[in-house]
Amino acid sequence: MITRRTLLAATVGSLPSVTGFSAAERKAPKPLKYLQIGTGHGHANKISVYAESSDWEVVGIVEEDPELLHEAKSSSAFSSFKFLSLEEALNLRDIDAVGVETRVRDLLRYARIAIDHGCHVHLDKPAGADLNAYRSLMQTADSKDLVVQMGYMYRFNPAILLLHRMLKAGWLGEIFEAHAVMSKQMSEGDRRELAEFPGGTMFELGCHLIDLTIGVFGRPDRIHSYSRRVLDSEGDNLKDNMLAVFEYPEATATIRSSALEVEGFSRRHLTVCGTEGTFHIQPLDRPSVQLSLSRERGFGGEERKFPKGTSDFPLDSNYRRYVGDAADLAAVIRGEKANDYPSSHDISVQESVLLAAGM
Repeated sequence: MITRRTLLAATVGSLPSVTGFSAAERKAPKPLKYLQIGTGHGHANKISVYAESSDWEVVGIVEEDPELLHEAKSSSAFSSFKFLSLEEALNLRDIDAVGVETRVRDLLRYARIAIDHGCHVHLDKPAGADLNAYRSLMQTADSKDLVVQMGYMYRFNPAILLLHRMLKAGWLGEIFEAHAVMSKQMSEGDRRELAEFPGGTMFELGCHLIDLTIGVFGRPDRIHSYSRRVLDSEGDNLKDNMLAVFEYPEATATIRSSALEVEGFSRRHLTVCGTEGTFHIQPLDRPSVQLSLSRERGFGGEERKFPKGTSDFPLDSNYRRYVGDAADLAAVIRGEKANDYPSSHDISVQESVLLAAGM
């Protein structure tokens, strides 16, 4: 039975404690050195977050694909950085972390190179299609005391941080249900590129929601995958309408993802229901929370109260993806905090992603 105690034990460590560090909170240490390998991932432009952070010094970019290299050198997202060969990059001294932002098919290969070279890694998602290779990568990283931080972009979203804080405090009671949606409309070109993998939109988009679901409930007992194709045209075999159901002893979670939804970004959401309250985040990318509670709640030592009943409140309007991730990775590398997302969590996520995507 999922009780509050067992739920919290399954939750990733404790509340992720980093939303960013300011100079007022600590003496500014020497920046860590960050190398990015690849520009082919859809989130590769996050390098700007590291460039703007006082925690990091970006030493350059490696791009071994000639076509992507040509595009990157003329792109405003990458052109201001130094481009290096892989050999040049790995001969640099004291690289602390490597961000792997290649096409998905190459993520694990370059992450392995970075780990073997003794570097911490920020690895974008999803972590490839070879589960054994991923497990081996994580085991090697653990044996070398290296961090592999996955690029799941909602982990340090202020709404997610608040959700974990309330779960830890037990405000929602016994959790029995969660449901989440992450969809968008994809262009014909994006559909063709994504169709390289048979996991469709669950593999590409739903993985973010699976990371959040595992963060709340832990590893599921069973996963049911439902795949549909709505658009059926020649040369397009993308599974574009997908549902996964996660079973737990006393709870279920549903995750939906499609490539078809008009204004899908605005309906991206996560809802967690318990016997004492419901926490609803929508939209995920511009976090706003609707909270329903059976009684008034408040955190000790804080004036703000959360009233009984249903209330809506927006969160940090200045929130930007990956700022918290970059700050957290720096803090973990420096030994200032524990890693809230250890390899055990990430391996469970990857197993679940592949099952939910029918892979």
